[in-house]
Amino acid sequence: MVNDTTRLLGLDGLVVDRVRLDPDGVPVVALSTADEQAQCCPDCGVRARRVKDWVTTRPRDLPVAGRATRLRWRKRRWHCDHGGCRRRTFTEQVAQVPARHRVTARLRQAAGAAVADGARTVVQSARDHDLSWPVVAAAFTAHAGVVLPDEPEPVEVLGIDETRRGRPKWVFDQVSQAWQSSVDRWHVGMCDLSGGQGLLGQVEGRTAQVVIDWLGHRSQTWRDQVRYVAIDMCTIFKSAVREALPHAILVVDHFHVVQLAHQALNEVRRRVTVQVRGRRGRAGDREWDLRNRLTRSAKRMRAERVDKLCDEIAGLPAGISVPVLAAWNAKEDLLDLLALARTHPDRENVARLLHRFYQRCADSGLPELARLATTIEIWWPQILAFLHTGITNAGSEGTNRVIKTVARDAYGFRNPINQRLRTRCATTRKSRGHLNPA
Repeated sequence: MVNDTTRLLGLDGLVVDRVRLDPDGVPVVALSTADEQAQCCPDCGVRARRVKDWVTTRPRDLPVAGRATRLRWRKRRWHCDHGGCRRRTFTEQVAQVPARHRVTARLRQAAGAAVADGARTVVQSARDHDLSWPVVAAAFTAHAGVVLPDEPEPVEVLGIDETRRGRPKWVFDQVSQAWQSSVDRWHVGMCDLSGGQGLLGQVEGRTAQVVIDWLGHRSQTWRDQVRYVAIDMCTIFKSAVREALPHAILVVDHFHVVQLAHQALNEVRRRVTVQVRGRRGRAGDREWDLRNRLTRSAKRMRAERVDKLCDEIAGLPAGISVPVLAAWNAKEDLLDLLALARTHPDRENVARLLHRFYQRCADSGLPELARLATTIEIWWPQILAFLHTGITNAGSEGTNRVIKTVARDAYGFRNPINQRLRTRCATTRKSRGHLNPA
């Protein structure tokens, strides 16, 4: 007979006989079997007729109405009289409480969902649900296998970027008498930049082959729909995309181009400081005090601030002011060129600004600017694609930030497969409707 307490508990196949309070005030719920299918043998499916004995189990369950409960299920152990069945006896079981399980299916599912959808660590979920770490870890793996798609949906813009999985390990080579990296852990992630799928997948290692293999596992139809691929200035990803997606247009993220310009400017400043002052820069050296202001875009500063910065650079010793001012002007020329993105620039304007940048680098005679100009020349087709499309790899960079946050919350991962599963669940919460978990 189904009563109101049974409906409130919500364990299909079980009925509440009575509820009492133990000395600690915790409700103890006495259960019995209401599902007639529990009388059938799990191997042959034949309904049993003879009862061997009675057993009482204590499965753990979710709180009811905010209160922890203790279940006591008194069930029968049956004889299987079917001649062709190898199983001689069996106990009753229902979907929520399978045989030999000490945890209900819904408690296990809630613990796994807390990790996959609620951004909790396994330790947090185990503590909140009063379960052990292995039980929650297995529940998370099972839940992730259900909610994560087996294959990603087609994408138009694909982002590829790498993130370090752990610290490298170094060994001393006796032959070369130098320290060499023996283990360098990297993960390469593929992200959907045009839709909301988030992280599509990760592969271990930072080689062109692992990227080619991941793309090769996708169908030809899926690969044909990729029109653009956004990467940083990495030749590994460039060669992988050229082989696996020859029709796709490569786009370089402008953030890394600006980063190279700032790096060249800082290298010039450090080098000339050592040459003129005979030491590294330090507080009190005006070029050292201006190091952060030099890397700011002039377009984001007021005119009087720009004039003051130029005057302060001119007031430095000649051996410092001339190279630093040339490097700063070259950086600003490159920023002006990149600012044409998303403005539908014409060919003449792009050529004019590009020639001005190259001319500035050539006239300076600085090796740092010569190297910067060479890098821009090598990657110019991909930079030009950014100017025309405005596509960036910011989505991949944001995904990497989430990946690092998950790793810090877990105090690192020993198992890379588990780490990839955890990070994919964390980076796809938005597409699965769990961006802001309670």
